[in-house]
Amino acid sequence: MPDREPLIDRKFATRVDWNLLRTFVDIVRAGGIGAAARKLNRQQPSISAALKRLEEHVGTSLLIRTATGVEMTPAGKAMMALCEDMLESARMMPHQIAQATKRVEGFVRIQIVSGLISPEFDEAIASFHRRNPDIHIEIRVSPWRQVLDALEQGEVEIGVSYDSSVRGGLKYEPLLVERQQLYCSRASPHFGHRFSRLNELREDHFVLTGDDEIELITNLRRRNGLGTKVSGLAEDINEAQRLISLGVGIGFLPVLAAEKDVARGRLWPMLYADIEPAYDIYLLARSDPARDTATQLFWDEVFRRVRAMRET
Repeated sequence: MPDREPLIDRKFATRVDWNLLRTFVDIVRAGGIGAAARKLNRQQPSISAALKRLEEHVGTSLLIRTATGVEMTPAGKAMMALCEDMLESARMMPHQIAQATKRVEGFVRIQIVSGLISPEFDEAIASFHRRNPDIHIEIRVSPWRQVLDALEQGEVEIGVSYDSSVRGGLKYEPLLVERQQLYCSRASPHFGHRFSRLNELREDHFVLTGDDEIELITNLRRRNGLGTKVSGLAEDINEAQRLISLGVGIGFLPVLAAEKDVARGRLWPMLYADIEPAYDIYLLARSDPARDTATQLFWDEVFRRVRAMRET
């Protein structure tokens, strides 16, 4: 249809058929009119007619047919963003109503990596409990790969973990950037000294964290020959920290997890700060949006706090 100057229609919301907006979203997500018709089990002409009616309402083209499907015009992109916001609001209605009427019960099952330090995450749990005291919060701690597996298999609803790749079935929201440092105990001859070349430490006895070791750290350690002499192993960051502080060996730990022991003089950071390895820790959930009310409200609480932190 030929474009014309769109007019501001103050009665648009009362005149438009809201089902047209849903059909528009289905066309975009399916990648074409024919694909949307097959997905919705409708005739292709009815889908085309719905698109045409919506474009007539807004006074401009929203989609351009291409050899491979459809492509959104600038107006179409704006429309899609607005439609997604409206659909999200509609999806949240039963959850928010249940919360407002104090009828929210159930479980939120969370699986996290060990040694996690996140004030935003902690504040979200506290705030969530104050608003929803009848929801039971269960937290499990496991190595990072097991967090991802538990989410994919539906054993838990929310996860906090590192990931070395991207799993298509999971939704990722960056929570924090975690840094690690190489530590020794007060009893170590390295206490009080800094190193810029890791391969100088290849002969040192090492404490490993097994399956809990971040892949970035594993690669860094192996490139520099660290950990060939293993004197301690703990699958949990807190227990690895115990072994390192007792002088069993040197080892990598998250900086925030080790902060108190450093302040007490029990641990010493051996690397200069500018070479500390860093990586993202994510808030995770399955991509399937059909979450129960308790889980959805918890996700929104953490999501809101993380977004607010970024904007400050």
